[in-house]
Amino acid sequence: MKNEEVTKFLNGTKHPLRNEIERLRDLIVSAGCELTENIKWNGPNYSFQNEDRITMRIQPPKQVQVIFHRGAKKLAQPDNKLINDLSGLLAWKENDRAVATFKNLDDIESKEAELKNLVNKWIEATS
Repeated sequence: MKNEEVTKFLNGTKHPLRNEIERLRDLIVSAGCELTENIKWNGPNYSFQNEDRITMRIQPPKQVQVIFHRGAKKLAQPDNKLINDLSGLLAWKENDRAVATFKNLDDIESKEAELKNLVNKWIEATS
């Protein structure tokens, strides 16, 4: 479920990609996992069982990135990437951190199913 505090925060930003951010919020919270939404690092953040797992990077305001991670603390790197991304959406930074980048609403809507699938796979792999 969307968090009202996150909505209030975003209302204060007057972000030019607000429609894109809202669509991503909808997709992430409706992916099927029990995610909790809050603000972290100046963007919407999603936790599973009180552990940060997905964060939106909304600055600079030319694109929106969805960062898949295992929390703020540095953990030992797994030998392989945590999930198999057949969609090609993810740019891997390390084996436990990847980024999906979206430039507009069409970009997001054309990849809805893939993004929901990635959210579910990520939560399963990091739980």
